[in-house]
Amino acid sequence: SPPHRAALRPGGGPPAVRLGAVIANAHTDVAMHRLWTDMGLTPSSDDCFLGLRGMRTLAVRLARHQASAMEIANWLRQRPEVREVLYPALPGARGYALWRRDFRCASGLFGVVLEPVEPAQIAKMLDGMRLFGLGWSWGGFESLMIPTWPERSRTVTTWNPGGPSLRLQIGLEDPQDLIADLDDGFKRLRS
Repeated sequence: SPPHRAALRPGGGPPAVRLGAVIANAHTDVAMHRLWTDMGLTPSSDDCFLGLRGMRTLAVRLARHQASAMEIANWLRQRPEVREVLYPALPGARGYALWRRDFRCASGLFGVVLEPVEPAQIAKMLDGMRLFGLGWSWGGFESLMIPTWPERSRTVTTWNPGGPSLRLQIGLEDPQDLIADLDDGFKRLRS
């Protein structure tokens, strides 16, 4: 398979720690306790350490994700290859009024709808990215980009963006370096 497809195989990324909490009332406590014991849902001490370590820098990292994402989203908005930037925190973007009403901050995750191009052109763009990895994760330190097909899973509304969609996770790299990588990608897309 082409290189951009190979990167989508499971198991290719760094280890992840997933932690959470389930809150139960007296009515559901017995069932939740049984689920917890039957499935062995007890994190290791190392997992807890890694989760706590990440929480200590979360606010600083998220602020950087948002600032860099806003810079890159504004740059993308000016590109002739881009039909729409799907980042509600971006003034004038779809959903901005709702975002502004309900939120104070944003993450580094957003979508981009490109002008119509052939799938082979998208593959050429993605295969040559130097800083953007290919992957479905978000919230890590690295920047990621992946083609998406929301129309395949929509059930309440239809999705007809008029062009292919990409999902970007803007990491902690310098935004100007990421912009240069995207600019080179757009050159490959047009070639």
